[in-house]
Amino acid sequence: MTPTHEGRNYIAGEWVASASGRTFDRRNPADQDDLVGVFPDSTAADSADAVSAVADAAPAWGRVPAPERALVLQRAADILERRADELAVELVREEGKTLAEATAETRRTPQNLRFYAGEALRIAGDSFPSEGQGAVYTTREPVGVVGAVTPWNFPLNIPSRKLGPALAAGNGVVYKPSPVSPLLGQRLVEALLEAGLAPGAIALVQGGAEAGAAVVGDHRVGAVTFTGSTETGRRIHSAVGPSRRCQLEMGGKNPVLVLPDADLDRATALIVKGAFGLSGQACTGTSRVLVHESVHDRLVELLAAAADSLTVGPGLGDGVDMGPLAADFQLRKTLDYVAIGCKEGAEPVAGAQRPAGPGTDRGFFVRPTVFTGCTTDMRIVREEIFGPVIAVQRFGTFEEALTLANDSDYGLAAGIVTRDLNRALEFARSSKNGLVKINQPTTGMGMTVPFGGLKESSTQTFKEQAGNSMMMFYTQEKSVYISALS
Repeated sequence: MTPTHEGRNYIAGEWVASASGRTFDRRNPADQDDLVGVFPDSTAADSADAVSAVADAAPAWGRVPAPERALVLQRAADILERRADELAVELVREEGKTLAEATAETRRTPQNLRFYAGEALRIAGDSFPSEGQGAVYTTREPVGVVGAVTPWNFPLNIPSRKLGPALAAGNGVVYKPSPVSPLLGQRLVEALLEAGLAPGAIALVQGGAEAGAAVVGDHRVGAVTFTGSTETGRRIHSAVGPSRRCQLEMGGKNPVLVLPDADLDRATALIVKGAFGLSGQACTGTSRVLVHESVHDRLVELLAAAADSLTVGPGLGDGVDMGPLAADFQLRKTLDYVAIGCKEGAEPVAGAQRPAGPGTDRGFFVRPTVFTGCTTDMRIVREEIFGPVIAVQRFGTFEEALTLANDSDYGLAAGIVTRDLNRALEFARSSKNGLVKINQPTTGMGMTVPFGGLKESSTQTFKEQAGNSMMMFYTQEKSVYISALS
């Protein structure tokens, strides 16, 4: 029998239940009869205890020499790498990815930690010409306590991109994973502790909004990093205020332009990958397709055929292309938007229904959906669905396509498919998005490349994942003036 896990918080160096005794269940999104685990439903008091413990221990961790901090991350990477296959199976069971998608994540996460281990050795200040006879230099020091609130769609990869640099810089971390993926959150903390992380340098707080709000609202937390919905991000930004630093990566409504010279088979393949990979639950996933009127009908045919050909089922099944949505609220939201699209006059040419047949009746499954006849005022064009639904719009001129692509509250990712290099570069210059992909899916970003959006997709003040501003978020700069007394 598949085991049911008994989850715990990790506070002040101990694995503990919530002080209230409250718990929540996490079930397999492909089979609701399968209980993955029971986890603490933490209260604000649990979060306050976690912050207190990390605040007490963080200064000592910050004084650990950078090479030793780097070594902890390297050892954690080794541990996760050895367990990549078993973690992938747990990820499928908890979050719903296909095994191939889960394996890609469990093999990417150790690479992230090794990258941030290197960053621990590159934190440095500068020296400046002195106006007197002394010297002037800057140092970069830990912020102190970092609050990390993470989503469920990449329950190892995204947390590693927050915990890794925060710990590398010498901060303590209060980590609040999504209640949709609590087990993988616990697995990441277990690996860090096994690797030799100082017990008080990290706290794990499981649970929902109450626990998360208490972490981000605690003024002992000097920096808050969050990935998730724009609605939640706004609340966090308001709670953090101007005196503390805040890094938010939020929603997207990501377009792909298909020009008349595009290879339509290639365009179809990259759109399908960007839209329906991860069951459409990626912030950079393709959700809008803008196609030139001369190739519109043919591309719609190809997209509909490709969507209909995908096998939907449990992620561990043979030949499965797309797993379930991660939770019941995700299924309800997606089906609601399908109904909204139909009501607004868009035409579903693929999907728009739940799959039939054995193996999908106890899970949160939906067929990949393609709408055509979409207009800019439709909600399925303007609002983030975060499910396997794409809205196709036609355009006549390249200038019209640029206008349509940029007509969004979001500004995360955008793509273009064309053989015309000049058009591609013009699109890259004109796109109001933080990430631009040319003849590539909108999903899938390089580990060593800065990640972040514009407009309602990000706070934009600090990039995540890599780049010059990444480690600046986790450190604070101090200017030092020094002169001798004689």
